[in-house]
Amino acid sequence: MRRRALLGGLVALTVSGCVGREPRRRTVRIATGSPTAVYYAIGSAFARVVEQDLPGTEASVLVTAASAENLQLIASGRAEVGFSQSDVLVSAGVPARSTVALARVYDDLLHLVVRADSKIRSLEDLRGKKVSVGARGSGTVITVRRLLTVARMTGIDERQLGLDDSTAALTSGAIDAFFFSGGLPVTGIRQLSLSSPARLVDLSPWASELRKAYSDVYVVRDVPVSAYQMPAVATVAVPNLLVVAASMADDLAFDLTRLLLERREVLAAAHPAAERLDIRSAIATLPVPLHPGAARYYRSAKP
Repeated sequence: MRRRALLGGLVALTVSGCVGREPRRRTVRIATGSPTAVYYAIGSAFARVVEQDLPGTEASVLVTAASAENLQLIASGRAEVGFSQSDVLVSAGVPARSTVALARVYDDLLHLVVRADSKIRSLEDLRGKKVSVGARGSGTVITVRRLLTVARMTGIDERQLGLDDSTAALTSGAIDAFFFSGGLPVTGIRQLSLSSPARLVDLSPWASELRKAYSDVYVVRDVPVSAYQMPAVATVAVPNLLVVAASMADDLAFDLTRLLLERREVLAAAHPAAERLDIRSAIATLPVPLHPGAARYYRSAKP
């Protein structure tokens, strides 16, 4: 009897100790980009959705230099989710093994922005000019470096500036042009077009050269007048992916993918680029593989 009483007391103590303990919370840190760019707008909306719809989950947004830095944060465990251009994930046509995709979100378009009265009309006209090739740690830098390589471009006075610093430098005349890769419309570029006459340079002739040299992920996309009230051009584009570590728990990957698709209207309200997100395009992440949890969601949601 005394043994039973002792065991009962131990069980009671264990249960009472658990009752007062707060449930363990999950953390989802989303690596994005500049506060005036697309990654941040959609990432912030996604963080709010995650916190609202996943009990016990705390979501936050990290301001970063974008794709390349986002991948470093995920690899080091300092972020759970990140946006990245697919070309940054692919080296010599082979994706990194440690990073997998939840979804293809939209296409990033490479913008080459100049003042409206600039004599720069083509990529070749950048020789001898002061040009921002993107922020250090961004996907823009990687895409531009590849572009300049296939074009055999030299003689550019390069600067590495983020979007906000680039628009300010172009307005003041400190630079002659800048590159930025993002979904349409990029808020910082739209704000520039409203305050200072500017235009975009057509980069579409170089898409085929990029495909030959690096990867089939490069395509041609149009920038319509409606995006910035600038003359329409065509340019190089690359799919944008939402990525995670391959070690992420399947259930969490499933839930994040489900929310991304099922709460698309919330993300689209934050930025029009998310309107392009649907289940048919989201699953097309190759050559980057899907996380098994994401693949399970797509199978369950198949019409």
